[in-house]
Amino acid sequence: MKIGFVLFNQVTFLDFVGFYDVIYRLNLFEQTKGTSWELCGWTEDITDEIGITIKVDKVKPDLSEYDMLFVPGGMGTRKLKDDVEFVEWLRTAEQVPYKLSVCTGALLLGAAGFLQDKTATTNPTAYELLEPYCKEVVQARIVKDGHIITAGGVTASIDLGLYVLESLAGKSAAEQVKKQLDYPYTAERIVEL
Repeated sequence: MKIGFVLFNQVTFLDFVGFYDVIYRLNLFEQTKGTSWELCGWTEDITDEIGITIKVDKVKPDLSEYDMLFVPGGMGTRKLKDDVEFVEWLRTAEQVPYKLSVCTGALLLGAAGFLQDKTATTNPTAYELLEPYCKEVVQARIVKDGHIITAGGVTASIDLGLYVLESLAGKSAAEQVKKQLDYPYTAERIVEL
C-alpha cells in the first residue's frame, strides 16, 4: 500500500503527526510490510499554524498513484476549500481507493466532491462549514462511509490511525501499537455505514 499525505500551509501538524505516528508502524506487521508513503504538498516547504516548517517529498504529484490519501485539517483549509487550483489537484485522487481526513481536512475532501452523498464528520467547530459538501454531518469521533473515512477534531488523528491500522493489520497489531504509544484510550462514537 502506498499512502499520500497531503500537506499545506497553515496545517495543524498534530492532525498529521497523530495519524502518521501510528500508520508508519504498519511495516512492523507481516500483513502490512512494504507500506510506503510520501508527503505531498502544493509547495516544497509547508509551514503550520504556529510556524514550524517541513519539506515535502513531492510537489503537486498526480494523487492517483496512491492507494490511500490522508488530508489533515488546520486553518489553511478555510481558504483552500475555495482555491480552484488546489481543489483540482485534490481531484486527481478521484480513483484512489481510500480517502481519509482528520478535523477540517474533511472540508477539502468535500470541496473536491468526494463527500457528495456521504455521511462525514469534522472538528465540532466546523460542522456547519461541512454541511454543504455531504449528505449528513454527524457528531462522531470516526465515520466510515464506504471507502471514505473522516475523523473529528485534532486528537482524533490518533484514533483514526489506530482504526486504520486495526483494519489493515488486525486487532492485536492495534493493541501492540497502543502499548507502544502508552495510549490507554478507546475511541467512542465510531459510525460505520
